[in-house]
Amino acid sequence: MISNRAIAAYFEQIADLLELLGENQFKVRAYTRAAEALTALAEPAIEVLEQDPKSIPGVGEALLSKIREISTTGRLEYLEKLRSQVPAAILALTAAPGIGPKAAWKLHEALGIQDVAELAEAARAHRIRAVPGFGAKTEANIIRAIRAMQSTGGRHPLYSVIPLAERIVADLAAAAGVERVSIAGSLRRRRDTVGDIDVVAAGSDGGSAMKAFASIDVFREITAMGETKATGVTEKGISCDLRVVSLEEYASALHHLTGSKEHNVRLRGVAGRRGLKINEYGVFRDGVAERLPVESEEELYALLEMDYIPPELREDRGEIEAAASHALPHLIERSSIRGDLHAHTSWSDGVASISEMAEAARSMGHEYLAITDHSHSLGVAHGLAGERLLEQLDEVRRMDRRAGDRAGQQGSGGIRVLAGTEVDILKDGGLDFSDEILSQLDVVIASIHSGFQQDRDTITRRIIRAMNNPNVDIIAHPTGRLLGKRPGYDVDMDAIIREAAATGAALEINSYPDRLDLSDEHAKAARDAGVMISIDTDSHSPDELRNIEYGVWVGRRAWLEPRNVLNTLSCPDLLAWLSSHRSTSGQ
Repeated sequence: MISNRAIAAYFEQIADLLELLGENQFKVRAYTRAAEALTALAEPAIEVLEQDPKSIPGVGEALLSKIREISTTGRLEYLEKLRSQVPAAILALTAAPGIGPKAAWKLHEALGIQDVAELAEAARAHRIRAVPGFGAKTEANIIRAIRAMQSTGGRHPLYSVIPLAERIVADLAAAAGVERVSIAGSLRRRRDTVGDIDVVAAGSDGGSAMKAFASIDVFREITAMGETKATGVTEKGISCDLRVVSLEEYASALHHLTGSKEHNVRLRGVAGRRGLKINEYGVFRDGVAERLPVESEEELYALLEMDYIPPELREDRGEIEAAASHALPHLIERSSIRGDLHAHTSWSDGVASISEMAEAARSMGHEYLAITDHSHSLGVAHGLAGERLLEQLDEVRRMDRRAGDRAGQQGSGGIRVLAGTEVDILKDGGLDFSDEILSQLDVVIASIHSGFQQDRDTITRRIIRAMNNPNVDIIAHPTGRLLGKRPGYDVDMDAIIREAAATGAALEINSYPDRLDLSDEHAKAARDAGVMISIDTDSHSPDELRNIEYGVWVGRRAWLEPRNVLNTLSCPDLLAWLSSHRSTSGQ
């Protein structure tokens, strides 16, 4: 039976091709959401849907018929038709960060460019600036983006790897004789991009683990198989290494293979000064073969008189010294989050109503949800004009009055809905709405969606000017990056962080899986400067609210504690913070 992951891959390809062909974003998102739902499904999709055709969110009758076709024939006529409409050169060009469908078509037709290598060559030869709509800045940005892409060394965005790794671990855990199994490597440390998948397993029957590994249907081939090590390559070309160890070696092997290399090297130095030797096989008295009993990573750190260091911190950024002096931060947890301050609805480019988004947030245990639909300058997202935003504001207020007391209390629905906007920062740094409108809202987040090619000083001045507007509470996705798709615009984040500290504006960790913006490095710098961070999802549908865990992982890597994060506050405390920020900003 064809795997859910394989069916999802068909839908992901369809979404990519529809975007290249200029189809509307709602149709593109329908296939993307269906792929995500299928990937998260434990049971075979065709069996689930045959029992209840409406049981998988985002999969209706049309998509069900396509799943049936894939399952019975191993092909999909609709996908083949779309492929025939898109030249291979266009597909190759869109692999370059910052080259969208329209630009790819134009460059291909004007210059005959076939792939990324030819694109870089054309940019260096200054041929791109001759194409209408392009210029010298575009050429420079293309070269910079291609260099950034090449520097990733084939790394994959975190979100694209996690479902595969979790499936591999689940299948191994179910194998006879496997008693312990875990993800390791940079994936366990929750880096925003991952080179490959590392898995450690232990138990009484290593052969059973190897056999189970070889049979997992996410792999297109098994490239190596030994008694204790195996390597498989997934359908997307992601390599997975399995290491099978004894139970007494498991904790040390998991620690060693989690890394990072720099952390492990520093830790070995600490151990050596205590007469110990640490490696993937265990902890030993230096110079003798005596293995010290270590059943967990906590015990390993305790032997070194250190507090346990969570995987996300193991990057040699001061965590070893902090653990030795018992000064590690009490890292934020998913349970610390009490609301979401960045969500879109069908009023702009979302797919659900305000009440549907609120109900989904309530079901997750949130105390509040801010509705922050786009402003009118973002036409592609059906942004709201001023009058329309005020209509939405009235609807939110009516919902509050129906729900109960507006004085910071949760209503009978169990959640407070806040009125807000994601207002565009215009090319001159002005805002898309007047202060008169913005001052009426509970929450204002500001962000850049245009003018990405402006120079570093101009982009930086735009954001700084926005932060100096007392109505702006949060700067959303501050660098504009999309993992694996485009680098961020050229912005001086040190200056942005300094200005945020001066004005009291919060900076966002956008949890949307292909953003994760701020990065952990920038978020830690903001934390160290005393800037508040808001961890939000930028959701456009109810199911996307659950992406909050991605932002929490970034926050943990950034050493964030609950006190550093705006939306760990209760609703009354949040409203008090917003009021205080607006009354003191700019003073």
